[in-house]
Amino acid sequence: MNPTKAPLTGREITFGEDEIIVSKTDLRGVITYANDVFERVSGYAESELIGKPHNLIRHPEMPACVFRLLWDTLKQEKEIFAYVLNRARNGDEYWVFAHVTPSFDLDGNVVGYHSNRRVPYPDALAKVKTLYVQLLGIERRERDRAAGIAACMAHLQTQLTAAGMDYSEFVFSLSEHTSLGAVA
Repeated sequence: MNPTKAPLTGREITFGEDEIIVSKTDLRGVITYANDVFERVSGYAESELIGKPHNLIRHPEMPACVFRLLWDTLKQEKEIFAYVLNRARNGDEYWVFAHVTPSFDLDGNVVGYHSNRRVPYPDALAKVKTLYVQLLGIERRERDRAAGIAACMAHLQTQLTAAGMDYSEFVFSLSEHTSLGAVA
């Protein structure tokens, strides 16, 4: 069986609050480094991760517009924070609070991306799950995938504009345990 097509189990797996899932990718999102926590939680061996697209762990219930926003932000050489639902090799799922940043060489050129993922804040996760169901509904109403992502992006941008914040600020506003100052 192709491990990326393992049937969804509906089981959620977790990792320790003191653990960080770390990965690095090249400019195309191909994994160049994965730490042992990533391997253990995802269920993939290092040899199954290195050289593979990071979307190997993409869960089908994750709104594509969030990934579009992530890539658009990274292409502007900015960092982004996001809650992400991932699919483990065996079909289990796990939520992460991701911080993704561009990696620069000594000349200031972006050479790849670095992602640290932590256990999500439960109070924020409840709100994120509601939002993601709404976003998936918008995406799936359209027959054309690209049109669905565009409609979802427009909806999300309208919400962000109304709130007067970017996506990372919005994500931090969802939990009483986080603040932008706490990250710096």
